Amino acid sequence: MKRAWLVTVLAACGSFEDEDIVLDTRILAMAATVPDQVIDVDLQNPQSDIELLDQLVPTRMCALVADPSKDRRLRWAMTLCILNNDERCYGPRSMLGSGFAEDPETSLDDTAIQMCVDINPDGNLLGVIRFAFEEDQFGGLGGLDYGVQLVVGGEDVDPALDLYAGKSLRVAPRIPAARTANTNPNLERIDISIDGAEPIPLPLGRCVKQTEKVTVKPRAEVRITPIESATTRETYVVPTLDGQSQAFTEAPTYQWSAGAGGFSAGMTGGPRDVAGNPAPLFTDWRAPRAEDVGQGLDVPLWLVQRDERLGTTWYESCVHVAP
Repeated sequence: MKRAWLVTVLAACGSFEDEDIVLDTRILAMAATVPDQVIDVDLQNPQSDIELLDQLVPTRMCALVADPSKDRRLRWAMTLCILNNDERCYGPRSMLGSGFAEDPETSLDDTAIQMCVDINPDGNLLGVIRFAFEEDQFGGLGGLDYGVQLVVGGEDVDPALDLYAGKSLRVAPRIPAARTANTNPNLERIDISIDGAEPIPLPLGRCVKQTEKVTVKPRAEVRITPIESATTRETYVVPTLDGQSQAFTEAPTYQWSAGAGGFSAGMTGGPRDVAGNPAPLFTDWRAPRAEDVGQGLDVPLWLVQRDERLGTTWYESCVHVAP
């Protein structure tokens, strides 16, 4: 059944080069429950490493992975370390966890598909942060980034074919005094408008778990709009090199992916343009053609919301395409 679904998707997409259409194993996002932590430091009487470490709280790191082309479990592992530019570990590192996740498209058990680890404020984290401090030319003034490397592969697949991804986290001193920690972005809801009709809320959840999916005709145009809440865009301050501070307001970005069809824009949101106009948040998704959906096709949709301070939140949904 899953292989037939893949053939349909390949026909609908017509190209392996559309990065917004997920055809095979894909790491879509990683998110930490506490992406950014701010600690109090005494510059006159510096605290010990242990005293600083005691101010940190545990955080949970999870990954969103799609694997539409095969019925199988996925093997995964996460490692605490400093990440280089290609999201691979270097320097001191510590294995956080590993295991097998059930098939993300067919498993009914949300817990069984999870890829999650806890990052505890312990000696392993201290060693990684110390290394980051030694490498930082600003002595940690702007914060110290560390990360988690994720490796994913099929249960019985050669590890040489594994996929890699990384997610950074940050520890920063409370400089200036008004500096606060970041929280992950959020939405009030996601609205969709089908062929120009009045918007309706998009139900959330994986295809296999949804009992009442939104149904559209082949080649329907669906405008998908994230509706931000009053707390989506946080205001924050950062230190400047002249000893002052500067305030900013977050400008979240929205990354769109689907199992078939196509998007008018795979990335929306972000900062205002040069004329000061706000960036559009919506995207238009075009459903697959009638000859590609047969009697009906469930198309998974993914939205990954990010801010510029390492915050990430994702949303999963499903649209049924039928003649």
